[in-house]
Amino acid sequence: MQLRIIAGKYGGRLIKTPNGSTTHPMSERARNAIFNSLGNTILDKKILDCFAGSGAIGLEALSRGAKEAYFIENDRIANRVIEENLKDLDILDNVKQLKFAVGTFLDKFDDSFDIIFADPPYNKVPVEAIKRLSLFLNKDGYLILSLPKEFINIEIPGVSLISFKKYSEANILIYKKLS
Repeated sequence: MQLRIIAGKYGGRLIKTPNGSTTHPMSERARNAIFNSLGNTILDKKILDCFAGSGAIGLEALSRGAKEAYFIENDRIANRVIEENLKDLDILDNVKQLKFAVGTFLDKFDDSFDIIFADPPYNKVPVEAIKRLSLFLNKDGYLILSLPKEFINIEIPGVSLISFKKYSEANILIYKKLS
């Protein structure tokens, strides 16, 4: 299966997705809604794509003007797909691919981001790890979650829920860091 980068520098370009059931690509409709709601907020921002899968979210962010993207993915096949997508789009600068679990990142790294995207596996949502992501947000940063439809909200310290949208396969929640 392939996905399309929706807009920006790489708009219209196709990217690969991993085969199998360990990842699930976010629908184009949901990705487009997220980035439309962010608008120009994405410009020149440092972003983190957690549970990256194909890297579609981070690649869309880079396409729309993000200055730097980190991709965190634990699955070996998905990491290979991210590498291929970065190579196919000729994106070599301002990206870091972290090949381990999100929990490992939370335990070992001390970095901060303007926007964090998290689209965890729907069969086992790591709620405690997701709650800790807010600790890595810069002031006025955004945490954007894609969760299975049975999740209405997750109480996350230090952020406020500013948007909730339902899609057939998921709920998209956007939080903003409290000042």
